[in-house]
Amino acid sequence: MLRVSNGPTLFSGSFLDRRAELRDDPEWLAVARADPNTRYVLSEGARQLVSVAAGMDVALLRNDDPLLSVVHDRTLTLLGWFRGERTVLIELPTDAVAQGALELPSATELRELRPLAPLLPADSASLLAYARALVLWRARHQYCGVCGAPNAQARAGHMMRCTRPGCGTETFPRLDPAIIVLVTDATGERALLGRQAAWPAGRYSTIAGFVEPGESLEQAVVREVEEETGVRVGEVSYDSSQPWPFPSSLMLGCRAEAESEEITIDTAELEDARWFTRDDVAAALAGSPAATFQPPPKAAIARTLLERWLAA
Repeated sequence: MLRVSNGPTLFSGSFLDRRAELRDDPEWLAVARADPNTRYVLSEGARQLVSVAAGMDVALLRNDDPLLSVVHDRTLTLLGWFRGERTVLIELPTDAVAQGALELPSATELRELRPLAPLLPADSASLLAYARALVLWRARHQYCGVCGAPNAQARAGHMMRCTRPGCGTETFPRLDPAIIVLVTDATGERALLGRQAAWPAGRYSTIAGFVEPGESLEQAVVREVEEETGVRVGEVSYDSSQPWPFPSSLMLGCRAEAESEEITIDTAELEDARWFTRDDVAAALAGSPAATFQPPPKAAIARTLLERWLAA
């Protein structure tokens, strides 16, 4: 049984009016270029332009910025209306600035979103996550998956279309659905957490994995938990979701109650898995010196799941 129970997570929420109908307007770019209020977000590969002048925030350029006079129209994508103004993505090739092709405005830097996100206003983090997902999607779809011919952008940057006559295959942004689940024991007083060997020392998090073809979210939760930890779960409930553009996931946060407690680890997936008490989790989230593990980072939905469990 799935039920909706909670609000937005980092990278989600009502941060943008997408105005998708304008993507089919052939004049959208001319109108954007002519409007002095149009704002521009800049991405160079996976890095994005942020302002560091007075508090960290997304850097929003305008048409009178010198940089706008040298970027090509094919690098522009209509994102929507952010903070009430038309907002367009500028997509630069990786290392364009380092090679001296462009000069950044003063008091701005190119930064990677993942470590930066907790420092940004929530709406700015969401906007940059959206932009990053589009950039990485297009980077992986430069060629037609059917015939191998080059693709070209269409629909204001939200579609890639094969350029070969007779093919014309259209490709749209894709997401990889992944479940992430907080499993508790029958008493509701302990949480099942695991760790991967590549994580920082001591870090434990909730169980996660990709949804497979022909599988529901509930089935994915049951399968992933049992595959990775040997624990069987019964009822599954939906908590919330989080866009996770690293590079293209949608994290579907769930809760599940365990029907067994013995742990058998799949060492190909996890280095360790344990049951932690509410006191253990509370100490970890508070950063207590007595904490028995390091919790997930603040930007992750895994941490939100733990915080909501404690609050309940």
